[in-house]
Amino acid sequence: MGFEMPPRLSRRGGVADVIAPDGSEIRLLVGLGQGARFSSMVEVTLAAGEVSRPVYHRTVEEIWYILEGGGWVWRCPPGVAGASVLPQAVAPGDVLVIPVGWRFQFAAAPGAALRFLCHTTPPWPGEGEAAPAGCGGLGEPTV
Repeated sequence: MGFEMPPRLSRRGGVADVIAPDGSEIRLLVGLGQGARFSSMVEVTLAAGEVSRPVYHRTVEEIWYILEGGGWVWRCPPGVAGASVLPQAVAPGDVLVIPVGWRFQFAAAPGAALRFLCHTTPPWPGEGEAAPAGCGGLGEPTV
């Protein structure tokens, strides 16, 4: 029986690693590069007063945990008219799910950035996973 090294420790970077297709800043925390095989986690930041672009995910489910700021999240199931779904207010401590295929859009309240942890199952597969969703429930994007 051999000795197996533990997965690599990761540390949050000071600047965004990438800009997401929805326009938010992404800091990579855990993924395939750190030994995670079945999920990934990032920190998402949307500047105060900004509205993301509406998107949907082709294969991943996300779980969000709001850390700082506040704002609104619009989530809409496939096949449902977007105008019939009302946005929900979010604040630190709130947790929500973005199921596979659901369109979503989020906005940060004025005065403070909206910052949250995003856990993805399976791990984020890369470019092409997030697709434009047309109109969202929070109006025109600002990013």
